Amino acid sequence: MNLRRFAFLIFLLIFAGSGVAVGIFFIDTRDEYLRLKAIQNENLRRLSEAQARLQEQEKVLERLRTDPSYVERVIRLKLGYTKPDEQVFRFLEP
Repeated sequence: MNLRRFAFLIFLLIFAGSGVAVGIFFIDTRDEYLRLKAIQNENLRRLSEAQARLQEQEKVLERLRTDPSYVERVIRLKLGYTKPDEQVFRFLEP
């Protein structure tokens, strides 16, 4: 009878040890899954921001291709060009 109890106790310890090992494995796997899910969400956020910027840049590009007054305004602002009879006043910020 003692041998039977001993065998049952050994089987129970092995079963419990295996359960703990599997539990630890699944906890690690779940943590990895949550980390990768957070990375995926961050990448999706960055992707949507990049797509929004791309749409804005495409609109600007289309205006540069089709709207001469917009092109003139951009050249004046970015490059500081003027017409022959104009004067530009630049103020230094304090």
